[in-house]
Amino acid sequence: MINSTSTAARLPLREEDLDSFATLTEIIGVARGVLPTDILDFLEGGAGEERTLRDNRTAFRNWNFVPRVMTGYGKPELATSFLGIPLAIPVLTAPFGADGLFHPRGQCAVARANAAEGVASIVPEAGTYSFEVVAEAAPDAARIAQIHPMGSAEHFVGMLHRIENAGYQAICVTVDFPIAGRRERDLMNRFDRNFRAASGNYPADGSAASETIFKQLFYRSTAGWGWGQLGELMDKTPLPWIAKGVLTGADACAALEAGADAVLVSNHGGRQLDGVPAALNQLPEVVSAVAGRVPVAFDSGIRRGSDIVIALALGADVVVLGRLVAYGLAADGESGVRQVHQLLRAEMLTTLTLLGAGDVAVLEPSVLSINACRRH
Repeated sequence: MINSTSTAARLPLREEDLDSFATLTEIIGVARGVLPTDILDFLEGGAGEERTLRDNRTAFRNWNFVPRVMTGYGKPELATSFLGIPLAIPVLTAPFGADGLFHPRGQCAVARANAAEGVASIVPEAGTYSFEVVAEAAPDAARIAQIHPMGSAEHFVGMLHRIENAGYQAICVTVDFPIAGRRERDLMNRFDRNFRAASGNYPADGSAASETIFKQLFYRSTAGWGWGQLGELMDKTPLPWIAKGVLTGADACAALEAGADAVLVSNHGGRQLDGVPAALNQLPEVVSAVAGRVPVAFDSGIRRGSDIVIALALGADVVVLGRLVAYGLAADGESGVRQVHQLLRAEMLTTLTLLGAGDVAVLEPSVLSINACRRH
C-alpha cells in the first residue's frame, strides 16, 4: 500500500506497474511494503532519539525557491563531472553496506543501473559483494571505492592497492565512523546485522575466525586515527580521494591539508551522533571554507529532485543518495534504481525550468530565500 494522501496512490500496484513507477513516493511505498520490519528500520532509522534524522528533512523545508520568469533559458543542462568522472546528472550513489538485505544483487544491481543512467557508484567496504565482484558486474560503471580508516597501516594500504587493481577511479574515506552510532531501532529489534551481508571484502567462509576478523575491524573503536596518519597513508595511492563526513569549515580545511581532493558534507544520514546539525545547514560553511579549491559533495536528507536543486544552489557540486537508492533497490532491483534516477532527473528539470535557471553548474543561492514561516 502506497503511503500517500491521494486515492490513486493508495491503490496496490500491479506487477506490470513496477516497470513504470509514476513518482518517488510510489517507489518508497513499495519498498516499505516488501521489506521486513527489522530491515526497514535498519534502513530508515537513525541514532538516539533521531533528532538529526528529522532535522535533515526539516532543513530543506526552511528554504523557498525564488523563480525568475521569462529568462530566455531553454532546457536546463544537468550533466556535470566530479573528480574527472562525467555524470549525466549531478548524482553519486552512497556506499550503503549490507546491501544484500535489500535485494539479492545489492550493489551489483546499483552499479549496473548507475552505468545505464550516467551516475557514479560509491561502492562500500562493508558491502555484500567485494570491490572486485561489483567491478566485474558493471565494468562500464563509474566507480568510487569507500573505505574506513581502521586497522593496521598494512591492512589499510593493502585495501588501497586492491582498489587500484580493481580499476576504481577514486576513493571515498569515511571519516565520521570511529565507532558505530547507537541506533535504537536496531537495538530494540535485536537486529542481527549479519556479517555475511556486510563482509564481501573480507573472508566469508562462515567460520568463527572469519567473523572475528570482520567484527574486530568494524565494531571496535578506531578513534586513534588522525588527519596526519590518514594523509600519509593516502599518499601511497595515485587515486584522488574524498573525505566523507565533514560538517565544519575547520574539518574541511584539515581534510584539504591532509591531501583530500574533495569533501563530502554529511552527518551519515543521522545514523552516527544524534543532535549534530542538519547537514544542509552546515553546507554553506564548508563551501565557504573550501573556497573553490576542491569539489564539495553533499548527502543526508535528500528525497526529491527539488532537494538536489537546493543543495546545488547552496554550493554543492554533486549530491550523494543513500536511502532513496536503497528504496529503489528494494522495490524493483536494478530497474527500481534506474527509475529513481529517471524520476529525479524529471523533477530536477521541472524545478530548474520553473526557476528560470540554466545549467546546474552555475546555480546561485539567489534562487533561494529563507522560509519566513519557519524562521523560529
